[in-house]
Amino acid sequence: MYIRIYRLNILSMMHSKTYKWGLFIFLMLVLGIGIFVWFNTKHFYTNFEIKDELGGNIFPSSILSVATTDTQVIMPSDSVYVGNPKSGIPISIRSGKAFSRVRIEIAETRFFARSVSEFVLEKENTEYLIYPDVIWNYDALRNNSQAEPISVVITAELNGKPLGQRVRTYSVRSINECLLGYVSNGTKYHDTGIFFAAYVNEDHPMIDQILREALNTRIVTRFLGYQARTPEDVDKQVYALWNVLQRRNFQYSSVANTSLSSNVVFSQRIRTFDDALNSSQINCVDGSVLFASLLRAINMEPILVRIPGHMFVGYYTNSKRSNMNFLETTMIGDVNLDDFFPDEQLDSTMVGKSKNQMSRITFEKSKEYANKKYEEVKENVKAEKPNYMFLVISKDVRRKIQPIGK
Repeated sequence: MYIRIYRLNILSMMHSKTYKWGLFIFLMLVLGIGIFVWFNTKHFYTNFEIKDELGGNIFPSSILSVATTDTQVIMPSDSVYVGNPKSGIPISIRSGKAFSRVRIEIAETRFFARSVSEFVLEKENTEYLIYPDVIWNYDALRNNSQAEPISVVITAELNGKPLGQRVRTYSVRSINECLLGYVSNGTKYHDTGIFFAAYVNEDHPMIDQILREALNTRIVTRFLGYQARTPEDVDKQVYALWNVLQRRNFQYSSVANTSLSSNVVFSQRIRTFDDALNSSQINCVDGSVLFASLLRAINMEPILVRIPGHMFVGYYTNSKRSNMNFLETTMIGDVNLDDFFPDEQLDSTMVGKSKNQMSRITFEKSKEYANKKYEEVKENVKAEKPNYMFLVISKDVRRKIQPIGK
């Protein structure tokens, strides 16, 4: 009887020790797996995705206008980034260990060539925004007249380990779409009205012909810009440009909407210099950038004034910028002056007037109307309230934004 009890105690002790050792080994195994997973996640495992600041849109005008400058208008949404943000197609990736090496390949599309970029990510276990090189086809961008979808295909490697492939469909917008602004992080609005300067094209090859036509009117014998003796002489040069555009029979055509539907980015359709001349159609923005192009060509500093739903052009009357005049460019076209001056019944006084007389009257009335309009809005313009802009197309602006070349 006692022997049996002893044997049972021995077996119970042996069973207890085996159980404890088994439990201990099991816990150590679970702990080891946990440490391995944590270490692998922290130092080796990563993923990446294609990001963008403009809601899946690519604006050719914004790419072309800063291609040869150091300007960064569209800012990265994350402060931890590498590469050139002007490329416009970033990816997000976690670095893993310190000084990780990343290789990114972008497949070819109609708008850019295949490219391979490599980066070193100095910080460990940090989310980076990476801007790989994009070799743009500038001619394709410049000639894109309608929004077109493209699939952007990107593959990546981290420290020699393939991370797979990602695909995202972008909409390449028309060259005529100017980016007005965009929202980042869901709340912060960024004004990009400076891109209006891209549509002011003082280098267009047709400029010389238009200036020659203006000289043929004999309103002025040469264009001196601010070297003219008086503000009146400066004004006469501006009128010569006004007159020659009216001789080209421009018509007012209010085309400004685009197919873009987004609560992240905002844009406006603008006719390029080519489009305006070929169609002889302008709206307030088209006419303002067209006239600003001619003013820049004769060495004068034009001003684009934007207010809610409208734009007009201005110019300094001397190099010291001590005085300004403004023009309502929609009056270049065949308009009813009574729409602008309802109390004066101007159209009834135009009967029998020559084209030159009519041109001079509309020029003076254009200045009167636009100068009055500026006085009404200048406080909002100076305060830089939303949808208000005072943009001088100066040498400083030209160092930031270049003409899109069309």
